[in-house]
Amino acid sequence: MNMYTVPPPGIPGCPPGLEYLTQVDQLLIKQKVELIEALVGFESNNKYEVRNSLGQNVFYAVEENDCLSRQCCGPLRSFTIRVLDNYSNEIITVSRPLKCMSCCFPCCLQELEVQAPPGNTVGYVLQQWHPFSPKFIVQNENREPVLRINGPFCGWSCLPDVDFEILTMDEVSKIGKISKQWTGLLREIFTDTDNFGIQFPMDLDVKMKATMIGACFLIDFMFFETNNV
Repeated sequence: MNMYTVPPPGIPGCPPGLEYLTQVDQLLIKQKVELIEALVGFESNNKYEVRNSLGQNVFYAVEENDCLSRQCCGPLRSFTIRVLDNYSNEIITVSRPLKCMSCCFPCCLQELEVQAPPGNTVGYVLQQWHPFSPKFIVQNENREPVLRINGPFCGWSCLPDVDFEILTMDEVSKIGKISKQWTGLLREIFTDTDNFGIQFPMDLDVKMKATMIGACFLIDFMFFETNNV
């Protein structure tokens, strides 16, 4: 396995385990293909590999869920995703409660909490109501709005590459993006496994970088997971 240089622990203001994020401005998140899901449509827990720009594995992410929730609720299901480093230490916990998902009911907007390390909240991602476009507010641990994420106008299901722009709160400056990337015709048709790229400023608060990883998982479930049942 290709190895990467791990920054020394104890960086001021950086939660333990997130030191590596201080030296990157982009990540690739690859959902792993589950054979049984591809062949018979039996929904399994999602698994992801988080890689750097050189293709080196830096983190792994595993969904924790029960069979009944996966089969009955599909992509609407609540979930806990645990992000592990290469030594199997849990460094990030991403939690999404169960809520209905409909543009017609603003009271059922999606939300997600990110903890790093587990038990220490570093950020939230909250869906904003809009009839046509995906919009989210990214908050810090104090529930203060920090960033916005805006998706394309009614176009996420038919485009090969889809960009969700990361913007400042005044929406004047674009500072990054979360991109769903085309994975090939056969995989797009027969599985719901996706590849995502995340780009953000190198000097972005490391807590917000961890929250962007959580936002990527939420976007995957909301717009690109398909219920194969």
